[in-house]
Amino acid sequence: MLRLALLAGIGLAKGVLGVNLIASHFSGGIYTLSLTTTGTSGTISVTSQTNGCGTTPGWIELYSDTRKLYCFDESWTGRGQHAEFNVQNDGRLSLASSLQVSGNSVHGILYGGPDGRSYIATAEYSPSTITTYKLPLQGSRVQQTEKFTLARRGPHQRQDVPHPHEVHLDPTGKFILVPDLGADLIRVFRIDTNSGRLTSCASHATGAGDGPRHVKFWKSESGKEKVFSLNELGNSVSAWDVNYTNDCISLTRTHSISTYAPGKKGGANTKAAEIRTFGNFLYASNRADQTFGNSQDSIAIYTIDPTTGAIAWLEAANSYSYYPRTFAFNKNGTLVAIGGQTSSNVAIVARDTATGKLGNLVANVQVGQKGRAGEEDGLSAVVWAE
Repeated sequence: MLRLALLAGIGLAKGVLGVNLIASHFSGGIYTLSLTTTGTSGTISVTSQTNGCGTTPGWIELYSDTRKLYCFDESWTGRGQHAEFNVQNDGRLSLASSLQVSGNSVHGILYGGPDGRSYIATAEYSPSTITTYKLPLQGSRVQQTEKFTLARRGPHQRQDVPHPHEVHLDPTGKFILVPDLGADLIRVFRIDTNSGRLTSCASHATGAGDGPRHVKFWKSESGKEKVFSLNELGNSVSAWDVNYTNDCISLTRTHSISTYAPGKKGGANTKAAEIRTFGNFLYASNRADQTFGNSQDSIAIYTIDPTTGAIAWLEAANSYSYYPRTFAFNKNGTLVAIGGQTSSNVAIVARDTATGKLGNLVANVQVGQKGRAGEEDGLSAVVWAE
């Protein structure tokens, strides 16, 4: 009987995959999710909730090797909070440290120092600033603030002032890129890895009215580097050649392509949100396009030429959510977790690793209260805790 039980257990282990995810919600909660998959189907549930990242957690960044999660508060009240959590083996969170800040941070990362993670950089949307802090968070103080100004308004109504939307670390760990939605710029900063201080390099202009929101680096097998930018206001993605010259990064835009199929375009309320790469495929989420029916928005998929880095339209896939603000792939690229902001759900969708296409809905769960269309509430971010 013991041998049969052991064999049954081995068979179960091969057929069943269990993994945790973490999602943040604009109402203040951070949730641990448990996903179990068997073959092509699965179940997902909320297993715990914690607080500690202020009133409006907008972005979470997980470092799997240290089991640390960092959360950044998007509060618009002039007071916010950054928080560090320990991630337990079951995905539950315990607050390790926190810091009171001025809020409105839409993104944050760790960078610099001997371990590459001695400092925090954040982007503040409405104050038009990026800010750096030295770890640990507890007792930390602002180390540096860069305030951006605008020479003239952009063509879109939201381009009245600079709106930095991300602080993105390059693969070398020596530079930070800041896509500025309000100024139609990708700003570049050189890192002093010892002190954590940032020095401004030349900025790079996008198309007028593009409103760049996020960027991703990509490298071909031969070593050619590209940056891909997601343009929220222009509903497009752009490809940039990358050159490291004169102790800075130089970007040259090569081409742009819509987040919609040729001959189609988004509506008055559509806004591109997030961009990811996996292998030689590029993905971008569209909000409020309802391509797949009522409250069913799309994920745009592109191929990346393995030699040149040129991107080409592949297809649109169902996000199984409304207003997909966030999405992330698991380590082996077989699943994607898509976080619908307004629908406030996490949808687990199958991915074909050979074609790059997204397939059937594997599992789905509502997390917290649903949001309101066009408002900053509902689900804000999701990551895999692998």
